[in-house]
Amino acid sequence: MARWQPGAAQRLVVAAVDLFTEQGYDATTVTQIAERAGVTKSTFFRHFADKRELLVAGQETLSRLLADGITEAPADATPLQAVAAGLERASSAMGPANRELGPRLRAAVAASTELQERDALKSVGLAAAMTAALVARGVPEPTAHLAGELGVLAFKRGYAQWSEADRDDAEGLAPHALAALADLRAATASLG
Repeated sequence: MARWQPGAAQRLVVAAVDLFTEQGYDATTVTQIAERAGVTKSTFFRHFADKRELLVAGQETLSRLLADGITEAPADATPLQAVAAGLERASSAMGPANRELGPRLRAAVAASTELQERDALKSVGLAAAMTAALVARGVPEPTAHLAGELGVLAFKRGYAQWSEADRDDAEGLAPHALAALADLRAATASLG
């Protein structure tokens, strides 16, 4: 077993998602995940506190990228334009591995109440990061909160569309996330 092979955290996430999909979240053990990833159980625990934490792997990085994009948006950007800048920044970090993992991850989450709860907490964390970045730009809190929530919805919808799109499609995640944000913005106009 290769103990110090690079990419252990990513291999653990992929192994876990595959096992969750194959045999269910409850039936999957940390030992099985570690074995599938080709690492020791202690390596698993160096990266993750428990198997639930696999779902939020990368959340801190994603939150930071979203917030950085918002922070660096032009000073005259509207709240949703700043959110779009955050979505573009976060999307730039998503590559083919993220795209391939999407459908399997959605299936694993759909099959487990515990993973659905963890996914909901992840969404709350992403929205909070965007809200805080918008408030720091001087956006009033209710507006910042709404824009942050729309940003999370756009990211999730865009990611789902991107991960299910034709693999010959060379577009990255950004166009999908930005189109989802535009759709959501248009939908808010119909709220009255």
